Amino acid sequence: MKILVTGAAGMIGSNLCGQLLREGFEVIGIDNYWRGSIDNLKYTCGNSFHKLTIIEDDLSKIGQWSDSFKGLDCVIHLADIVAGIGYVFCNQGMIFRKNLLINSNVSTVVAENNVGRYIYVGTACSFPTQLQSGVDSPPLKEIDQFPANPESAYGWSKLMGELDAGYLWQDNSIPSVVLVLHNVYGTPCDYKSSRAQVLPALAYRALNLNHNESLVVWGDGSQGRAFVHVSDVCNALITALTKGDGAGVIQIGTDICTPIKSVVSAIVNIVDPEIKVEFDTSKPMGDMGRCADFSKAKLILNWAPKMSLTQGLHELINWISIESNK
Repeated sequence: MKILVTGAAGMIGSNLCGQLLREGFEVIGIDNYWRGSIDNLKYTCGNSFHKLTIIEDDLSKIGQWSDSFKGLDCVIHLADIVAGIGYVFCNQGMIFRKNLLINSNVSTVVAENNVGRYIYVGTACSFPTQLQSGVDSPPLKEIDQFPANPESAYGWSKLMGELDAGYLWQDNSIPSVVLVLHNVYGTPCDYKSSRAQVLPALAYRALNLNHNESLVVWGDGSQGRAFVHVSDVCNALITALTKGDGAGVIQIGTDICTPIKSVVSAIVNIVDPEIKVEFDTSKPMGDMGRCADFSKAKLILNWAPKMSLTQGLHELINWISIESNK
């Protein structure tokens, strides 16, 4: 199969490209390196990197990148504008408009070239905010997405991409799969910029505190998320190459809502149990708690998360420790 991955140089995209190449697929990657990097791809692809065709371009503008969609068996669409909660809530309009352009352009080119299969990657941020009221909130089901009421412009923009994937199936008979991801973590990742997401950002700060400096955590720590490791996500995406089309939204996430304060405690215990923690309640917290009823993924994709959060955090912290000291 000839597969094109958008957002190929990000954390998920680079891991996916590496796994696809190792399994013998022909892979084309597109990225503008807004968050991803060529180093990510070299790290994840290893000895297979030379087999990867990489295109540097901006999907929010129709350009020569569209020529690479000819004769494809599948497009896996990961590219979007996303970052940590601080960046997202300070750039709502830009994120919304950019993601609409990216999704519209990609689906238009997929339709024009009659691509064999389309896998769209959505986000749990698209679920209604009132269903994410705390760590004790019931696990989200796919049917809960509507009536829609995402908290952020990011969630709204990604929800529009889900609908667009449905129209590709309806109007163009292109088999489409929609996987909605919960909070994905792993390596390689952005861990120290303003766009870093919560786990790598906390790990990096914990590793680089000055003497007697506290680890500052946004919010009061009661907010929770269903953290899922990038390796589990890649397994779901590769399974979706042959399963899941026409099944509607399929959630990829755990049914455990882990409070941020528990994650912070785990990070501190790994890095240095003597670290003091300070919660800054003046900062945004986002949705208060969500996790996934992944029974549909289990039924259709035979998928369930395998990587424990404890093991994943150890790997993440070790990687950041090495990278930040280079």
